[in-house]
Amino acid sequence: MTLWFEDIEPGTSWDLGTHKFTQDEIITFAKKYDPQYFHVDPEAAKDGPFGGLVASGWHTVSMGHKIMVDYLYEHDDMMRANGEEPGVSGPSPGVNKMQFKAPVRPGDEIRFKITVETKRKSNSLPGWGVLLNIIEAFNQEEELVYRSEIASFSKLRDFKPGLGLRLGMALAAMPILGKMIRRK
Repeated sequence: MTLWFEDIEPGTSWDLGTHKFTQDEIITFAKKYDPQYFHVDPEAAKDGPFGGLVASGWHTVSMGHKIMVDYLYEHDDMMRANGEEPGVSGPSPGVNKMQFKAPVRPGDEIRFKITVETKRKSNSLPGWGVLLNIIEAFNQEEELVYRSEIASFSKLRDFKPGLGLRLGMALAAMPILGKMIRRK
């Protein structure tokens, strides 16, 4: 669920969902995006560094991101159905760290989890806060297979822009002046 910045407490975690990786899916993804032999050729992969076919780390990351976005949208819809207004999350300004801890193999069911580690108001984007999130993925044996530290923006519910910012926004919205301002 997308919460307002003010409602987010560091240390809070959400289980986002799971995905079972199949051999066909692993090969299809890897042929398009990461065609190394240990991702696309089950026979050749037996003699590779993992002793068998494994999913691309990018496949694991991409699936985790899709599951996270689906989770957010689903819970936003539930909040609206209950008469609540969900918060607004923004783009990610970047990934601080990404680690592939163990291989994901065909048949593995991976569980994705997100934890808010820290939060602060943005210095560069008025009305927004910055969250440092830890995203982790575990296989069916609860072995950590992936971990990342990702920053994301979260809108402040109660942000009231000052006069200077309001004037700047109004001027930027005017067709002629807006072009001149954005031309820099």
